[in-house]
Formats: sequence, C-alpha cells, structure tokens
Amino acid sequence: MRILISNDDGYQAKGIKQLTKSLSEIAEVIVVAPIENKSAASSSLTLGKPLKPIQIEKNIYAIDATPTDCVHLALCGFIKESIDLVVTGINFGANLGDDVIYSGTVAGALEGRFLGLPSIAISLASWECNHFETAGEIAKRLVTQIDKSELSYNTIINVNVPDILLKEIKGIKSTRLGSRHKSAPSIKDKKDSSLFWIGENGEEADNGEGTDFHAISNNFVSVTPLQIDSTKYSEMTILSSWLNNI
Repeated sequence: MRILISNDDGYQAKGIKQLTKSLSEIAEVIVVAPIENKSAASSSLTLGKPLKPIQIEKNIYAIDATPTDCVHLALCGFIKESIDLVVTGINFGANLGDDVIYSGTVAGALEGRFLGLPSIAISLASWECNHFETAGEIAKRLVTQIDKSELSYNTIINVNVPDILLKEIKGIKSTRLGSRHKSAPSIKDKKDSSLFWIGENGEEADNGEGTDFHAISNNFVSVTPLQIDSTKYSEMTILSSWLNNI
C-alpha cells in the first residue's frame, strides 16, 4: 500500500511527523504538505499563481499552498507513483461538529475522496496535544482495516482522538457531527483598532450521546462518515413548490 499524507499545520508539525512514523510501519508513505501553517483554509485552491513543490527529503515535499492544493497536485500528476489512500493530519486540535466546514485537514481528505481515493482525516482533540502517539496508533489500526470496510465510494472518514494515553482510550465509536453555538465576537487588535481578530469557536450546543463531542468527552475515539454531496434532499420538494410560485 502507498499512502499520501498531508495536513494543514505544515510539513514540520509534530502531528504529521507522528502520522508519517506510525503509517510507515505498515505502508510506503509520501508526504505532500503546506510549507507553513494553513489552518482553517477549508477547500481553497490556489489558482492565481503556479505552485512549486520543494523536496525536503525522500518522499517528503513542502509547497507554499493550501492542503487542498497539496493533495490535488499530488494526485493529479506531480506524484508519479500510484496512491492507494489519502490520510491527513494528525491535526493540532479537534475537528468536531461545525469545525469540519473550515478545517484544512478535513478539506485535504475531501479532495482525496473527490479525486477517487478512500480518505481519512485524523485530529487530536485538545489544544495541549500531549499524546500524538495515541492518534498515530489509532490511525495505523484504521488504515490496517480500511480494505475490509464496506463504506460507499464517496465516504470520507473524520477521526478525532482524545488527548490521552492509548491505554486510557475506552473504545472507538461511530458518531455524527455535533454542532456549536455561534462563534465568539470578533476582537479588536490591541494596537490598531481598525484591525480585528476572528473570535474563538462557539461552545458546544448539540453534544448529546451519538455525537462526536460526546464520544471525545467520554474518552472514546470518534469516527464520523462525511460526504462531498451537501444537497439537502429532504428540502427538494419544498424548494420546488416555492420556486413554482416565483
């Protein structure tokens, strides 16, 4: 098996180094990742300038680009070897609930799936991130079993791992996305009042049993199936009726 690894924290981040180390034990890995932190880049592509991959060492490349750029370039001709699987992460911080809208790590996995490959995004769910090795081991276990999955071709797996020792993990749960309250207000810069910083994530809103939030808070690994098709099919009939009156 040959695995493409990317992230949104940059090729030098501790998480991607741990992911590379863990998955190298079971497969050949090729890293193509941003040259610097591109967190919250979502699925943005760079179209206004050419992109230059820089080889750092064997099978490790850095690009001044977004995670989606990195995966797209790798799978669309830059990497000549065939790729079997895309794994992004290990993200510094959780990608739970509404976070997936903004996450560059999740977006990299979405791009891999969009381009035809099974894809996994994996995050360590804390802002301390003391136990990347736990997430690395979980990633290895999931990848080892990926060929036995009967998930449909258009499914992306979003994984969040509690920031605890492996022996303290209570299990792995299939979950749905929870949701957050509205984000905190924007913050004026202390030196220049004409500048603003984006406010922090909103607090958990829908975090009941079955959600990714609930799993993490109870020391379970959360595994949530995502899809590229965002169509809200339950509203199609209502939408059609409304449009007929316009």
